[in-house]
Amino acid sequence: MDRLRRDAILVRLIEALRDHGSWCGETHVQKAAYLLQEMAGVQIDFEFILYKHGPFSFDLRDELSAMRADGFVSLRVQDPYGPSIVPEPAAAVLRKRFPKTLREQEPRIRFVADRLKDKRVVELERLATAFYVSQEAAGESNPTALAEKIHRLKPHIPVADALAAVRTVHDWTHEAKALRGDSDA
Repeated sequence: MDRLRRDAILVRLIEALRDHGSWCGETHVQKAAYLLQEMAGVQIDFEFILYKHGPFSFDLRDELSAMRADGFVSLRVQDPYGPSIVPEPAAAVLRKRFPKTLREQEPRIRFVADRLKDKRVVELERLATAFYVSQEAAGESNPTALAEKIHRLKPHIPVADALAAVRTVHDWTHEAKALRGDSDA
């Protein structure tokens, strides 16, 4: 996917998160972009690794910086919570240039934004990590085994919380497959 088309999708994702009440800090955008790509199937072409607070893309971080430099987004600091990412008027250029792409991806963008809307960073980490681990352990379907694996990788996440996250992303995955029209949904 070309860079400007991808930026249009990212700006729309940020708008949707904000419309749904998200703080929309970088962690929110990282986790939302990860789920948009890997769960909802929007190929925005970022590589994610399991990092400090769950799936993270250094390329996405660089792209968000480039989007700031291009004037598509800015950081708005709101004490005591830190910066949130805010679309700027220049982002209208992207909306006008890629209306078909945005129209096609809107249901998937809303799907992710609706599920992450009011989640705090701790919840985002658990949910995105649960999905990441579930995808990496493709043959493992036992929720308890997945939760224990999450706890081993991230000891600060209690097994009970990891299990709840595994069950939540399992449900979301089935919803996303139906949204994508996958036959095994």
